[in-house]
Amino acid sequence: MILVTGATGFLGTELVRQLAETGLPVRCTRRNHSIIPQALLKYSNLIEWVEADICDIFALEAAMELVTQVYHCAAWVSFKQADKEPMINTNVTGTANVVNACIDAGARLLHVSSIAAVGTAKTGELITEKHYIEETPVKNVYAISKLESEMEVWRGIAEGLDAVVVNPSLIIGASAGTEGSGALFETVRKGLGFYTGGSVGLVDVADVARCMIALMNSDNTAERYIINAENWYYKDLFNTVADKFHVKQPTRQAKPWMLELAWRGASLIGSITGKSPSLDKISAQSASLVQNYDNAKIKKAIGFEFKPVDRTIDEVVAALAV
Repeated sequence: MILVTGATGFLGTELVRQLAETGLPVRCTRRNHSIIPQALLKYSNLIEWVEADICDIFALEAAMELVTQVYHCAAWVSFKQADKEPMINTNVTGTANVVNACIDAGARLLHVSSIAAVGTAKTGELITEKHYIEETPVKNVYAISKLESEMEVWRGIAEGLDAVVVNPSLIIGASAGTEGSGALFETVRKGLGFYTGGSVGLVDVADVARCMIALMNSDNTAERYIINAENWYYKDLFNTVADKFHVKQPTRQAKPWMLELAWRGASLIGSITGKSPSLDKISAQSASLVQNYDNAKIKKAIGFEFKPVDRTIDEVVAALAV
């Protein structure tokens, strides 16, 4: 039996869809308020839904019955300092529970980490799996939570767990809608006057799921893999998306000091209105960083060729233009 945590999320839904397409039965965990994605309803004969929060040890143990493979996709994503403690509890303690359950059941684990948990390289060099962020100087609470979650997996591996870790870059796809990475496309569609000087790694959600399935069914173990199709400068990305939406390209570069003012202003407005700020500190700072990722390890490990990002952009634009 295959178990997938976080199956109602953007990546989890695509992963379950691909597993079900092959005719494999899948057990999926969800919290009691989570809605089963429309895209998975037609596979109801193959999917068993169980209510099990990863922080609930007993529910998780029950969900692990007869399970031999676990895809751990569940995570809390936030960049707000106010969410630090509960997010770390969910992401780190939850992952520790999953790791322990896999050890007890003798199940193989594929843990979905994040590119946020990967460190930086010297100027002009590609970032590889050998880079790790250092918690002390990093203010990105999400990155810290994902790094510490990874550490729980490595702890499990030291105790005999059969596991691999994947670190996807920014995952894009038509099924995101206007949430998550889809919000970036929607922002450009509505009109974006500024671009930033940084770069970002991009990968299609379907490719991430394919890599995960291939790794799970391989002999690779105790390894970490960056899942990234291509590296794009934000300017090129925004211009490409704008052209495909037939809207004006952003013409002015937002300098780091401008972004500093912007996130502070957004934070002030958010504190007054009670709504989440439109721009947070971490996103503002990251937007000016050039971060290019090496995908050679995953390509060699499973012989994988990534879908061109430009094709995925076409699909996202087509879905949002409807």
